[in-house]
Amino acid sequence: MEVLFALVVGVLFACGIYMILRRNLLKIVLGLALLGQAVNLMIFTAGRLTRGAAPIIAQGLEGFEQPHADPVPHALILTAIVIGFGLQAFALVLVRRVYQETGTDDGDALTTSEG
Repeated sequence: MEVLFALVVGVLFACGIYMILRRNLLKIVLGLALLGQAVNLMIFTAGRLTRGAAPIIAQGLEGFEQPHADPVPHALILTAIVIGFGLQAFALVLVRRVYQETGTDDGDALTTSEG
């Protein structure tokens, strides 16, 4: 299963990098979103894909029941999703504002236009 997730992560990274290298600002934002999802999936895969008991120490036990699920990757992914969503929303607002001001969303046209 990890090999399948590794392939999906690789495809998401490749598609995200390809979209970031485009001239269209909206495609750049979508590429950043793909990269964010690839990183989330990579963290999820690195946290081991095993089913286990809840990471709660039952009364009378000294430690977790084996095997137990690791909550840290899930917490990191949830935090990354929230931060990524905020970043994407802010970037979309910036792209919309640039389009309103200049009438184009082409990155090359923005660098060659006169102020």
